Amino acid sequence: MRYLVMCVLLMAVPQDESWWLVKSTSVDANLRGVAVAVLHGKTTVWATGSKGTVLRSTDKGESWQKCAIPGGEARDFRGVQTLDGTTAYVMASGDGEKSGVWKTTDGGQTWEQQYKDTRKSFFLDAITCSDETHCVALSDPVDGKFLLLRTEDGKHWKEIPREHMPNALPKEGAFAASNSGLLVFENRELYFGTGGPKARVFHSTDMGQSWTVSETPILSGKGSAGIFSIVRAGDTVVAVGGDYSEPTHREKTAAYSVDQGKTWRLSSKLPMGFRSAVETFDAGFLTVGPNGAETSKDGEQWEAIDGPNLNALNFSYGKGWAVGAKGVAAQFVDQTKYGQ
Repeated sequence: MRYLVMCVLLMAVPQDESWWLVKSTSVDANLRGVAVAVLHGKTTVWATGSKGTVLRSTDKGESWQKCAIPGGEARDFRGVQTLDGTTAYVMASGDGEKSGVWKTTDGGQTWEQQYKDTRKSFFLDAITCSDETHCVALSDPVDGKFLLLRTEDGKHWKEIPREHMPNALPKEGAFAASNSGLLVFENRELYFGTGGPKARVFHSTDMGQSWTVSETPILSGKGSAGIFSIVRAGDTVVAVGGDYSEPTHREKTAAYSVDQGKTWRLSSKLPMGFRSAVETFDAGFLTVGPNGAETSKDGEQWEAIDGPNLNALNFSYGKGWAVGAKGVAAQFVDQTKYGQ
């Protein structure tokens, strides 16, 4: 069903930091979804989070449109995707019908719910799109196996067959913390990371028709620990995470693979604590978390930079944005360029 809702303008108060231009969205929400689109030189940023929060900015975070999804005031919108800044997919997380996928094609003026599920174990963790009509979403295990949804027309979502999906371990799950535990690489490969008893990476080279799974040295062994984010550049795949209940604990918070995810090594110089999201940028990799951020050229050694409390991260054509607790949004300033 499609609804009409007007956007409310919210003004932001900018604050400067060396690697970040911090913007307040003026909302009291824990933001866990962010998506950036750069089109014809114009940057559009979407951010989503708790308390039904869906935000959009077209002026570098100086002001934000609050574009509510009708009936979603109590939803926890933990994922958002956009390619052109106007069309966007928003994902809610929660048990059963609390999870769902919505779409807008007019910048948040109207919304249509495209998917919901009544199974109690259904729980959406991440959504990613390769273009405006091809998207994939990941759910925690249902009937013993992780579940992925896919749309190829931007309207209808179907489960990817799971005959060749490896079984989930008891109490294994994915994390709906930054909308970056699921990765589509070059429109042909799928990756997702897990946690709980083991921190594993599931990999498909044919968009979910067949799968392999590998263990990583990322911290695991409890429900709050595992892989929270995964990204790939060339043959190098980087995973970050740790234990979100111990945000300053540095042990086993980052790992990397140089063979497309087949084998994994622990980073020799680790981030300063639990990390919720990782992305690629011009100089390599960037990771963020509640107590700071780091950069790395190759995923092996991480160098600390300043950063506020951040949950999620996204780049588009070199433009990077992150979001976090208390409605914070931050524009990334690549200081490696200034040092050249």
